[in-house]
Amino acid sequence: MSSVSDRGLVRAIGRWSLALLVINSIIGSGIFGLPSEIAKLLGRASVWAVLLAGAAIGIIMAGFAEVGSQFSEAGGPYLYARKTFGRLVGIEVGWMLWLVRTAAPAATANLLVIYLGEFFPAASRPVPRMLALTLLIGFIAVVNFFGVRGGTRTSNIFTVAKLAPLLVVAIGGVVYLASQGPVTASVPPGNGWLKALVLLVFAYGGFETAVTPMAEASNPRRDVSFALLFALAVCTLLYTAIQWSVVGILPDPAHSARPLADVARVFMGNRGAAFISVGALISVYGYLTANMLAVPRVTFALAENGDFPSIFGAVHPRYHTPYFSIIVYAFFLWCMAVLGNFTWNATLSAVARLFYYGIVCAALPVLRRRQPEAVQFRLPMGNVLAAVGVLVCAILITQVDLSKSLVLLAIVLVGFLNWLLVRRRA
Repeated sequence: MSSVSDRGLVRAIGRWSLALLVINSIIGSGIFGLPSEIAKLLGRASVWAVLLAGAAIGIIMAGFAEVGSQFSEAGGPYLYARKTFGRLVGIEVGWMLWLVRTAAPAATANLLVIYLGEFFPAASRPVPRMLALTLLIGFIAVVNFFGVRGGTRTSNIFTVAKLAPLLVVAIGGVVYLASQGPVTASVPPGNGWLKALVLLVFAYGGFETAVTPMAEASNPRRDVSFALLFALAVCTLLYTAIQWSVVGILPDPAHSARPLADVARVFMGNRGAAFISVGALISVYGYLTANMLAVPRVTFALAENGDFPSIFGAVHPRYHTPYFSIIVYAFFLWCMAVLGNFTWNATLSAVARLFYYGIVCAALPVLRRRQPEAVQFRLPMGNVLAAVGVLVCAILITQVDLSKSLVLLAIVLVGFLNWLLVRRRA
Protein backbone atom coordinates (compact mmCIF):
# COMPACT_ATOMS: atom_id res chain seq x y z
CA MET A 1 0.00 0.00 0.00
CA SER A 2 1.42 3.38 -0.99
CA SER A 3 1.79 6.17 1.56
CA VAL A 4 1.93 9.92 1.03
CA SER A 5 4.96 11.91 2.20
CA ASP A 6 4.60 15.06 4.27
CA ARG A 7 5.08 17.11 1.08
CA GLY A 8 2.18 15.49 -0.75
CA LEU A 9 4.18 13.09 -2.93
CA VAL A 10 3.14 9.44 -3.15
CA ARG A 11 5.68 6.95 -1.69
CA ALA A 12 5.29 4.44 -4.52
CA ILE A 13 8.90 3.52 -5.44
CA GLY A 14 9.70 0.13 -3.88
CA ARG A 15 13.06 -1.56 -3.24
CA TRP A 16 13.30 -3.37 -6.57
CA SER A 17 11.93 -0.41 -8.53
CA LEU A 18 14.63 1.73 -6.95
CA ALA A 19 17.32 -0.86 -7.78
CA LEU A 20 16.13 -1.04 -11.40
CA LEU A 21 16.06 2.76 -11.52
CA VAL A 22 19.73 2.85 -10.46
CA ILE A 23 20.66 0.25 -13.10
CA ASN A 24 18.69 2.17 -15.70
CA SER A 25 20.41 5.42 -14.72
CA ILE A 26 23.89 3.84 -15.01
CA ILE A 27 23.45 1.85 -18.22
CA GLY A 28 22.87 4.55 -20.78
CA SER A 29 24.41 4.94 -24.19
CA GLY A 30 28.03 4.70 -23.08
CA ILE A 31 28.26 0.92 -22.96
CA PHE A 32 27.33 0.71 -26.65
CA GLY A 33 30.27 2.87 -27.73
CA LEU A 34 32.85 3.10 -24.95
CA PRO A 35 34.36 -0.43 -25.23
CA SER A 36 36.19 0.50 -28.44
CA GLU A 37 37.43 3.78 -26.95
CA ILE A 38 38.79 2.01 -23.86
CA ALA A 39 40.39 -0.64 -26.09
CA LYS A 40 42.05 2.13 -28.08
CA LEU A 41 43.70 3.44 -24.91
CA LEU A 42 44.62 0.16 -23.18
CA GLY A 43 44.15 -2.77 -25.54
CA ARG A 44 43.50 -6.06 -23.74
CA ALA A 45 44.25 -4.37 -20.42
CA SER A 46 40.99 -2.47 -20.82
CA VAL A 47 39.22 -5.40 -19.13
CA TRP A 48 41.20 -4.67 -15.97
CA ALA A 49 40.38 -0.97 -16.32
CA VAL A 50 36.67 -1.83 -16.23
CA LEU A 51 37.18 -3.75 -12.98
CA LEU A 52 39.37 -1.01 -11.50
CA ALA A 53 36.82 1.66 -12.38
CA GLY A 54 34.08 -0.48 -10.86
CA ALA A 55 36.08 -0.73 -7.64
CA ALA A 56 36.67 3.03 -7.58
CA ILE A 57 33.02 3.79 -8.23
CA GLY A 58 32.15 1.16 -5.62
CA ILE A 59 34.01 3.19 -2.99
CA ILE A 60 32.11 6.31 -4.01
CA MET A 61 28.81 4.40 -4.12
CA ALA A 62 29.45 2.99 -0.65
CA GLY A 63 29.86 6.54 0.60
CA PHE A 64 26.57 7.43 -1.09
CA ALA A 65 24.93 4.40 0.54
CA GLU A 66 25.86 5.45 4.09
CA VAL A 67 25.20 9.14 3.57
CA GLY A 68 21.96 8.47 1.69
CA SER A 69 20.66 6.13 4.39
CA GLN A 70 20.45 9.11 6.75
CA PHE A 71 17.93 10.99 4.61
CA SER A 72 14.38 10.33 3.48
CA GLU A 73 13.75 13.62 1.67
CA ALA A 74 14.12 14.36 -2.05
CA GLY A 75 17.39 15.87 -3.23
CA GLY A 76 20.19 13.29 -3.43
CA PRO A 77 23.71 14.82 -3.53
CA TYR A 78 22.28 18.34 -3.29
CA LEU A 79 20.53 17.50 -0.02
CA TYR A 80 23.57 15.70 1.41
CA ALA A 81 25.86 18.64 0.59
CA ARG A 82 23.45 21.26 1.92
CA LYS A 83 22.82 19.52 5.23
CA THR A 84 26.53 18.84 5.72
CA PHE A 85 28.37 21.88 4.38
CA GLY A 86 25.72 24.57 4.22
CA ARG A 87 23.54 26.34 1.73
CA LEU A 88 26.21 27.61 -0.66
CA VAL A 89 27.73 24.17 -1.27
CA GLY A 90 24.25 22.67 -1.55
CA ILE A 91 23.22 25.17 -4.21
CA GLU A 92 26.47 24.61 -6.12
CA VAL A 93 25.89 20.85 -6.11
CA GLY A 94 22.25 21.35 -7.06
CA TRP A 95 23.20 23.39 -10.12
CA MET A 96 25.99 21.01 -11.07
CA LEU A 97 23.74 17.98 -10.71
CA TRP A 98 20.82 19.47 -12.61
CA LEU A 99 22.96 20.77 -15.48
CA VAL A 100 24.94 17.55 -15.77
CA ARG A 101 21.77 15.47 -15.77
CA THR A 102 20.31 17.67 -18.46
CA ALA A 103 23.39 17.54 -20.69
CA ALA A 104 23.88 13.76 -20.45
CA PRO A 105 20.31 12.84 -21.53
CA ALA A 106 20.50 15.48 -24.25
CA ALA A 107 23.63 13.75 -25.53
CA THR A 108 21.98 10.34 -25.48
CA ALA A 109 18.88 11.72 -27.18
CA ASN A 110 21.12 12.75 -30.06
CA LEU A 111 22.71 9.30 -30.02
CA LEU A 112 19.27 7.72 -30.32
CA VAL A 113 18.58 9.78 -33.43
CA ILE A 114 21.97 8.76 -34.83
CA TYR A 115 21.17 5.07 -34.29
CA LEU A 116 17.71 5.62 -35.73
CA GLY A 117 19.43 6.94 -38.83
CA GLU A 118 20.89 3.46 -39.41
CA PHE A 119 17.34 2.24 -40.15
CA PHE A 120 15.81 5.51 -41.40
CA PRO A 121 18.53 7.68 -42.99
CA ALA A 122 16.21 10.70 -43.19
CA ALA A 123 16.12 10.87 -39.37
CA SER A 124 19.42 12.74 -39.33
CA ARG A 125 18.07 15.62 -41.43
CA PRO A 126 17.22 18.83 -39.51
CA VAL A 127 13.40 18.72 -39.57
CA PRO A 128 12.95 14.95 -38.98
CA ARG A 129 15.63 15.15 -36.28
CA MET A 130 13.77 17.91 -34.45
CA LEU A 131 10.49 16.03 -34.81
CA ALA A 132 12.02 12.81 -33.46
CA LEU A 133 13.53 14.61 -30.46
CA THR A 134 10.24 16.39 -29.76
CA LEU A 135 8.22 13.17 -29.81
CA LEU A 136 10.84 11.35 -27.78
CA ILE A 137 11.17 13.87 -24.97
CA GLY A 138 7.51 14.88 -25.05
CA PHE A 139 6.24 11.34 -24.54
CA ILE A 140 8.35 10.56 -21.48
CA ALA A 141 7.51 13.97 -19.98
CA VAL A 142 3.78 13.30 -20.34
CA VAL A 143 4.11 9.82 -18.79
CA ASN A 144 5.85 11.24 -15.72
CA PHE A 145 3.52 14.24 -15.50
CA PHE A 146 0.53 11.96 -14.93
CA GLY A 147 2.03 10.00 -12.05
CA VAL A 148 5.15 8.51 -10.47
CA ARG A 149 3.69 5.03 -10.87
CA GLY A 150 3.60 5.48 -14.63
CA GLY A 151 7.16 6.80 -14.55
CA THR A 152 8.55 3.87 -12.56
CA ARG A 153 6.56 1.34 -14.62
CA THR A 154 7.95 2.76 -17.88
CA SER A 155 11.46 2.87 -16.39
CA ASN A 156 11.21 -0.77 -15.22
CA ILE A 157 9.95 -1.99 -18.61
CA PHE A 158 12.81 -0.36 -20.51
CA THR A 159 15.39 -1.52 -17.95
CA VAL A 160 14.43 -5.16 -18.48
CA ALA A 161 14.12 -4.71 -22.26
CA LYS A 162 17.52 -3.10 -22.76
CA LEU A 163 19.35 -5.62 -20.58
CA ALA A 164 18.40 -8.44 -22.96
CA PRO A 165 20.73 -7.45 -25.86
CA LEU A 166 23.53 -6.61 -23.43
CA LEU A 167 23.22 -10.04 -21.86
CA VAL A 168 23.28 -11.59 -25.34
CA VAL A 169 26.65 -9.93 -26.04
CA ALA A 170 28.04 -10.65 -22.57
CA ILE A 171 26.96 -14.30 -22.32
CA GLY A 172 27.29 -15.07 -26.02
CA GLY A 173 30.72 -13.47 -26.12
CA VAL A 174 31.98 -15.38 -23.09
CA VAL A 175 30.66 -18.69 -24.48
CA TYR A 176 32.23 -17.95 -27.88
CA LEU A 177 35.59 -17.13 -26.30
CA ALA A 178 35.46 -20.27 -24.18
CA SER A 179 34.99 -22.43 -27.28
CA GLN A 180 36.97 -20.54 -29.94
CA GLY A 181 39.57 -18.64 -27.95
CA PRO A 182 40.48 -14.97 -28.38
CA VAL A 183 41.71 -13.54 -31.65
CA THR A 184 45.05 -11.81 -31.96
CA ALA A 185 44.28 -8.20 -31.17
CA SER A 186 45.82 -5.56 -33.41
CA VAL A 187 45.79 -2.94 -30.65
CA PRO A 188 48.90 -2.97 -28.47
CA PRO A 189 48.56 -2.29 -24.74
CA GLY A 190 48.56 1.44 -24.03
CA ASN A 191 49.27 3.59 -21.01
CA GLY A 192 46.22 5.86 -20.97
CA TRP A 193 44.93 4.57 -17.66
CA LEU A 194 43.67 7.84 -16.21
CA LYS A 195 41.96 8.84 -19.45
CA ALA A 196 40.34 5.42 -19.64
CA LEU A 197 39.13 5.69 -16.04
CA VAL A 198 37.59 9.10 -16.73
CA LEU A 199 35.70 7.62 -19.67
CA LEU A 200 34.55 4.75 -17.47
CA VAL A 201 33.25 7.23 -14.88
CA PHE A 202 30.83 8.26 -17.63
CA ALA A 203 29.87 4.60 -18.09
CA TYR A 204 29.38 3.94 -14.36
CA GLY A 205 28.00 7.37 -13.52
CA GLY A 206 24.37 8.29 -13.20
CA PHE A 207 23.52 6.39 -10.03
CA GLU A 208 23.35 9.70 -8.15
CA THR A 209 20.30 10.71 -10.18
CA ALA A 210 18.35 7.65 -9.08
CA VAL A 211 18.72 8.44 -5.36
CA THR A 212 17.11 11.87 -5.82
CA PRO A 213 13.36 10.96 -5.59
CA MET A 214 13.61 9.74 -1.98
CA ALA A 215 10.40 11.56 -1.02
CA GLU A 216 8.61 9.07 -3.29
CA ALA A 217 10.44 5.91 -2.14
CA SER A 218 8.54 3.44 0.04
CA ASN A 219 11.35 2.96 2.60
CA PRO A 220 14.29 5.15 1.56
CA ARG A 221 16.56 4.62 4.58
CA ARG A 222 16.46 0.86 4.08
CA ASP A 223 16.38 0.69 0.29
CA VAL A 224 19.02 3.18 -0.92
CA SER A 225 22.06 1.12 0.16
CA PHE A 226 20.57 -2.07 -1.28
CA ALA A 227 19.72 -0.40 -4.59
CA LEU A 228 23.17 1.16 -5.06
CA LEU A 229 25.24 -1.90 -4.18
CA PHE A 230 23.04 -4.33 -6.11
CA ALA A 231 23.19 -2.10 -9.19
CA LEU A 232 26.99 -1.82 -8.94
CA ALA A 233 27.39 -5.60 -8.83
CA VAL A 234 25.14 -6.07 -11.87
CA CYS A 235 26.80 -3.32 -13.92
CA THR A 236 30.39 -4.33 -13.10
CA LEU A 237 29.77 -7.95 -14.04
CA LEU A 238 28.00 -6.94 -17.24
CA TYR A 239 30.59 -4.33 -18.30
CA THR A 240 33.50 -6.71 -17.66
CA ALA A 241 31.96 -9.50 -19.74
CA ILE A 242 31.18 -7.08 -22.57
CA GLN A 243 34.67 -5.55 -22.60
CA TRP A 244 36.27 -9.00 -22.57
CA SER A 245 34.07 -10.04 -25.48
CA VAL A 246 34.93 -6.93 -27.50
CA VAL A 247 38.72 -7.17 -27.10
CA GLY A 248 38.71 -10.97 -27.41
CA ILE A 249 36.45 -11.40 -30.44
CA LEU A 250 37.07 -8.36 -32.65
CA PRO A 251 40.38 -8.29 -34.55
CA ASP A 252 40.50 -4.47 -34.39
CA PRO A 253 38.24 -3.37 -31.51
CA ALA A 254 39.70 0.13 -31.31
CA HIS A 255 38.26 1.08 -34.69
CA SER A 256 34.80 -0.43 -34.34
CA ALA A 257 32.07 2.24 -34.50
CA ARG A 258 29.47 -0.13 -33.03
CA PRO A 259 31.54 -2.66 -31.06
CA LEU A 260 28.65 -4.57 -29.49
CA ALA A 261 26.85 -4.99 -32.80
CA ASP A 262 30.10 -6.14 -34.42
CA VAL A 263 30.62 -8.72 -31.67
CA ALA A 264 27.09 -10.05 -32.17
CA ARG A 265 27.68 -10.23 -35.93
CA VAL A 266 30.55 -12.69 -35.35
CA PHE A 267 28.44 -15.36 -33.64
CA MET A 268 24.89 -14.37 -34.68
CA GLY A 269 25.28 -12.86 -38.14
CA ASN A 270 23.72 -9.66 -39.47
CA ARG A 271 20.42 -10.31 -37.71
CA GLY A 272 22.27 -10.42 -34.42
CA ALA A 273 23.94 -7.10 -35.22
CA ALA A 274 20.54 -5.59 -36.02
CA PHE A 275 19.15 -6.94 -32.76
CA ILE A 276 21.93 -5.27 -30.80
CA SER A 277 21.41 -2.00 -32.70
CA VAL A 278 17.75 -2.03 -31.70
CA GLY A 279 18.91 -2.74 -28.16
CA ALA A 280 21.02 0.41 -28.29
CA LEU A 281 17.92 2.42 -29.16
CA ILE A 282 16.03 0.86 -26.26
CA SER A 283 18.94 1.49 -23.90
CA VAL A 284 19.12 5.16 -24.75
CA TYR A 285 15.37 5.56 -24.42
CA GLY A 286 15.36 3.73 -21.09
CA TYR A 287 18.11 6.04 -19.86
CA LEU A 288 15.96 9.03 -20.76
CA THR A 289 12.93 7.64 -18.92
CA ALA A 290 14.99 7.18 -15.75
CA ASN A 291 16.26 10.75 -15.90
CA MET A 292 12.84 12.21 -16.60
CA LEU A 293 11.60 10.46 -13.46
CA ALA A 294 14.48 11.49 -11.19
CA VAL A 295 15.97 14.83 -12.28
CA PRO A 296 12.88 17.08 -11.83
CA ARG A 297 12.97 16.06 -8.17
CA VAL A 298 16.24 18.00 -7.87
CA THR A 299 14.54 21.33 -8.60
CA PHE A 300 11.64 20.19 -6.41
CA ALA A 301 14.08 19.73 -3.51
CA LEU A 302 15.76 23.07 -4.21
CA ALA A 303 12.38 24.78 -4.06
CA GLU A 304 11.48 22.97 -0.83
CA ASN A 305 14.53 24.51 0.82
CA GLY A 306 13.96 27.99 -0.60
CA ASP A 307 16.90 27.78 -2.99
CA PHE A 308 14.72 27.89 -6.13
CA PRO A 309 11.46 29.77 -6.78
CA SER A 310 8.58 28.13 -4.93
CA ILE A 311 6.77 27.24 -8.18
CA PHE A 312 9.36 24.49 -8.72
CA GLY A 313 8.02 22.80 -5.60
CA ALA A 314 4.43 22.74 -6.84
CA VAL A 315 2.77 19.30 -6.60
CA HIS A 316 -0.15 18.50 -8.89
CA PRO A 317 -3.28 18.11 -6.71
CA ARG A 318 -4.55 15.12 -8.68
CA TYR A 319 -1.44 13.28 -9.88
CA HIS A 320 0.82 14.11 -6.89
CA THR A 321 3.82 14.85 -9.13
CA PRO A 322 6.14 17.91 -9.21
CA TYR A 323 4.59 18.94 -12.50
CA PHE A 324 6.25 22.34 -12.96
CA SER A 325 9.73 20.90 -12.41
CA ILE A 326 8.92 18.17 -14.95
CA ILE A 327 7.77 20.72 -17.54
CA VAL A 328 10.82 22.96 -17.08
CA TYR A 329 13.25 20.03 -17.19
CA ALA A 330 11.65 18.63 -20.35
CA PHE A 331 11.87 22.05 -22.00
CA PHE A 332 15.58 22.55 -21.26
CA LEU A 333 16.36 18.95 -22.17
CA TRP A 334 14.63 19.48 -25.51
CA CYS A 335 16.51 22.75 -26.11
CA MET A 336 19.92 21.23 -25.36
CA ALA A 337 19.17 18.15 -27.44
CA VAL A 338 18.02 20.16 -30.45
CA LEU A 339 20.64 22.92 -30.29
CA GLY A 340 23.63 20.78 -29.26
CA ASN A 341 25.15 17.56 -30.53
CA PHE A 342 26.26 14.39 -28.75
CA THR A 343 29.85 15.51 -28.11
CA TRP A 344 28.94 18.97 -26.84
CA ASN A 345 26.35 17.68 -24.40
CA ALA A 346 28.46 14.73 -23.20
CA THR A 347 31.45 16.94 -22.30
CA LEU A 348 29.72 18.42 -19.27
CA SER A 349 28.54 15.11 -17.87
CA ALA A 350 31.88 13.31 -18.26
CA VAL A 351 33.74 15.50 -15.77
CA ALA A 352 31.32 17.53 -13.64
CA ARG A 353 29.94 14.64 -11.62
CA LEU A 354 33.37 14.13 -10.03
CA PHE A 355 32.80 17.48 -8.30
CA TYR A 356 29.84 16.30 -6.26
CA TYR A 357 31.07 12.71 -5.92
CA GLY A 358 33.98 14.10 -3.93
CA ILE A 359 31.72 16.34 -1.83
CA VAL A 360 29.43 13.45 -0.86
CA CYS A 361 32.42 11.32 0.14
CA ALA A 362 33.73 14.23 2.22
CA ALA A 363 30.33 14.48 3.92
CA LEU A 364 30.51 10.96 5.35
CA PRO A 365 32.91 11.57 8.29
CA VAL A 366 31.27 14.90 9.04
CA LEU A 367 27.82 13.34 9.33
CA ARG A 368 29.18 10.47 11.44
CA ARG A 369 30.41 12.96 14.02
CA ARG A 370 27.38 15.22 13.82
CA GLN A 371 24.53 12.70 13.94
CA PRO A 372 25.82 9.16 14.66
CA GLU A 373 22.37 7.94 15.68
CA ALA A 374 20.97 8.68 12.20
CA VAL A 375 23.16 6.15 10.37
CA GLN A 376 21.05 3.28 9.02
CA PHE A 377 23.86 1.70 7.00
CA ARG A 378 27.37 1.95 8.48
CA LEU A 379 30.26 1.40 6.09
CA PRO A 380 33.22 -0.56 7.51
CA MET A 381 36.32 1.69 7.55
CA GLY A 382 34.02 4.44 6.34
CA ASN A 383 36.30 7.39 7.09
CA VAL A 384 39.24 5.78 5.27
CA LEU A 385 37.14 4.83 2.24
CA ALA A 386 35.62 8.32 2.14
CA ALA A 387 39.12 9.83 2.01
CA VAL A 388 40.05 7.42 -0.80
CA GLY A 389 36.90 8.45 -2.67
CA VAL A 390 37.83 12.14 -2.42
CA LEU A 391 41.38 11.34 -3.60
CA VAL A 392 40.11 9.34 -6.59
CA CYS A 393 37.89 12.23 -7.67
CA ALA A 394 40.73 14.74 -7.29
CA ILE A 395 43.16 12.63 -9.34
CA LEU A 396 40.68 12.08 -12.17
CA ILE A 397 39.73 15.77 -12.28
CA THR A 398 43.36 16.51 -13.20
CA GLN A 399 42.60 14.97 -16.61
CA VAL A 400 40.14 17.77 -17.41
CA ASP A 401 41.30 20.09 -20.17
CA LEU A 402 40.95 23.88 -20.27
CA SER A 403 37.65 24.02 -22.17
CA LYS A 404 35.91 21.70 -19.70
CA SER A 405 37.41 23.61 -16.78
CA LEU A 406 35.91 26.83 -18.10
CA VAL A 407 32.48 25.22 -18.39
CA LEU A 408 32.70 23.97 -14.80
CA LEU A 409 33.83 27.40 -13.61
CA ALA A 410 30.85 29.03 -15.33
CA ILE A 411 28.46 26.61 -13.60
CA VAL A 412 30.06 27.32 -10.21
CA LEU A 413 29.65 31.06 -10.87
CA VAL A 414 25.95 30.62 -11.66
CA GLY A 415 25.49 28.69 -8.43
CA PHE A 416 27.28 31.40 -6.46
CA LEU A 417 25.07 34.12 -7.93
CA ASN A 418 22.03 32.01 -7.09
CA TRP A 419 23.26 31.81 -3.49
CA LEU A 420 23.75 35.58 -3.29
CA LEU A 421 20.13 36.08 -4.36
CA VAL A 422 18.59 33.67 -1.86
CA ARG A 423 20.99 33.69 1.11
CA ARG A 424 18.71 35.86 3.27
CA ARG A 425 15.65 33.79 2.45
CA ALA A 426 14.58 31.27 5.09
